[in-house]
Amino acid sequence: MSSISIIGTGNMARTIGALAVAGGNTVEVLGRDHAKAADLAEALGGGATTGEWGAVPAGDIVIVALLFDSVVPTVAMYGSALAGKVIVDISNPFNSTSDGLAHREVTSIAQEVAKVAPASAGVVKGFNTVFRHVLENGRPDVFIAGDNVQAKADVEVFIKSLGMRPMDAGGLEMAHWLEGAGVLTMGLARHGVGGWDFALGVTELPA
Repeated sequence: MSSISIIGTGNMARTIGALAVAGGNTVEVLGRDHAKAADLAEALGGGATTGEWGAVPAGDIVIVALLFDSVVPTVAMYGSALAGKVIVDISNPFNSTSDGLAHREVTSIAQEVAKVAPASAGVVKGFNTVFRHVLENGRPDVFIAGDNVQAKADVEVFIKSLGMRPMDAGGLEMAHWLEGAGVLTMGLARHGVGGWDFALGVTELPA
């Protein structure tokens, strides 16, 4: 199984962390608020630990579970501490009405992460097209994109440990379109396609 560090203590951090523990992975939680990170690690159980904010993450795979506008600054702040790591960006840069992307250029948060991450780190986009409670209750496909073949292979192993199927969308330039797919998923759900239980590629949901 994989060793995972999760930067963030919000709902997606909690959900992915719980799935990771259930899948037999080693989990570390990192947060600006150390007490909150420690509380989450305790809630996750399974030997989950708490790391120091800004220190070298223990996990080989570092999942950045933050709001989109905090992702790039946080990766830049960590700097060389992320050398050799696989960095997974799960964010959706929605605009204020959630019907478009916050950035106007043909880029993505993951591509911007790659610009500030250490050269030895592998950046992967993933998990952004799936609602939290679908992760909790369903078995959705998880779309990923990235340029580093080994980084993607490592993330695929992790996704499979969650009982889900990884779907490789291609190089990191495809992260822009995955973020667009996040907008599409939001729009479909808001207009009655399965309500909030909808996700692209769901293979099982409760009746």
